[in-house]
Amino acid sequence: MKILIINSGSSSIKYQLMVMPENEVICTGMIDRIGLETSNITFKTASNSYEEILPVHTHKIGLQKVADMLLDAEKGVIKTTSEITAVGHRVVHGGSYFSNTTIITEEVKEKIKELSELAPLHNPAHLVGINVAEEIFSGAKQVAVFDTAFHQTIPVEAYKYAIPNFLLTEHKVRVYGFHGTSHKYVSEKAIGYLEKVSRIITIHLGNGCSMTAVKDGKSIDTTMGFSPANGLVMGTRAGDIDQSVIFYMVKNLGYTPDEVNSILLKQSGMLGLTGYSDLRDIEAKAEEGNKDCQLALLINAYRIRKTIGSYTAALNGLDAIIFTAGIGENSSYMRKLICTDMDYFGIEIDQEKNQIRSKEIREISTVDSKTKVLVVPTDEEYEIANQVFQLLNN
Repeated sequence: MKILIINSGSSSIKYQLMVMPENEVICTGMIDRIGLETSNITFKTASNSYEEILPVHTHKIGLQKVADMLLDAEKGVIKTTSEITAVGHRVVHGGSYFSNTTIITEEVKEKIKELSELAPLHNPAHLVGINVAEEIFSGAKQVAVFDTAFHQTIPVEAYKYAIPNFLLTEHKVRVYGFHGTSHKYVSEKAIGYLEKVSRIITIHLGNGCSMTAVKDGKSIDTTMGFSPANGLVMGTRAGDIDQSVIFYMVKNLGYTPDEVNSILLKQSGMLGLTGYSDLRDIEAKAEEGNKDCQLALLINAYRIRKTIGSYTAALNGLDAIIFTAGIGENSSYMRKLICTDMDYFGIEIDQEKNQIRSKEIREISTVDSKTKVLVVPTDEEYEIANQVFQLLNN
């Protein structure tokens, strides 16, 4: 069974064509920096590798480019779209409607659209991916895998907000959590790698960032809540903020609620602090002496260290922390900043190991570090493909 995985994120599209259940990867690729003039497109097979930099202004343009590459007469890997049995879509917010992998119908699309208000940087992009895939791969089953599913095990004392009860019972206002597909995958990989661990903190750092406390393989708390807007400092999202700031901006500064929402989601985070949203640019500028960029990196790392402390309390101890996703896997500088002055928690990294770049799971803690520190490359595409196959096979 050939399954095409589309992971349409806030500023990127990851895709992978797999044969299941053999777990054979036919091709893989990515389009990142969507919306910029320097979008990077990659397309890789066992025998070929293609890369191009050009403007990709929208997700729709990017997804059409992916389809063109798959069907290309020279470098493509399929001759006709009928070869694709299913298309698996990562969907960030399933709200209270979806807790399991689901066949996409018009009703499902309406619910995903409805939840766009809670995930405005993501669900609209997912809908574009679904609609384009339905046009191009019309004979394939379209399947949604929800980021919120892994966090369904969070206990009530962690997911319930201290607001009037009817907002939960009647309107389902609660912590849902996100990046669940990634947190599930890397925590399971770490448990298999280390064998004897039960208390793990997974740190997913990309344009969107989140952390999850995992106990005995289950999520018990996570930094993102009702929407993917809160928690850590992100590429363009502010993360945690005193709600009074919002009312102050509306009542005293004259902003409309929509304008405040746009500022907090699209103009804040690392972008608001530095003028840049991509951490690679920020690290480069910081190295050149840019004070704003240097401070932004410290703020980012501080928020993460503070959360490690609170999650260690929630877990009643800590066996391992895991870095994953684009920044977590590739930025040795951020990993160093985060793990500095964390000896009270038994966290100590080996600076030489930390510099190693690899696509394999690796341990970067020192021999004496009581807490294991791992870099685990996430593979949300594999996790999605596996869930899609299980659904269709059953």
